[in-house]
Amino acid sequence: MSRRCELTGKAVLTGNLVSHSNRKTRRRFLPNLVNVTLTSDVLKRSVKLRVSANALKTVDHRGGLDAFLIKARTEELSPKAADLRRALLKANEAAAAA
Repeated sequence: MSRRCELTGKAVLTGNLVSHSNRKTRRRFLPNLVNVTLTSDVLKRSVKLRVSANALKTVDHRGGLDAFLIKARTEELSPKAADLRRALLKANEAAAAA
């Protein structure tokens, strides 16, 4: 399982740990990932995703998983989230046509 947020694409960064004596050693900055179950109102089902805490705040800010996925770019999303976005857009088109 990669250390990458499924919604925002946030991943591991690298940098230097600088000591008091100014020695530099390589270190990794890991994203704050959490396993969550988010509910889609349009699809009427819940989905388990591994997202960063920052993405979770953004989902709440935008008004839920559906609103977040509609506004998100497909390149940033994981394959699982991209499939969910496609199903969501398809359901919205079907609802608009009816």
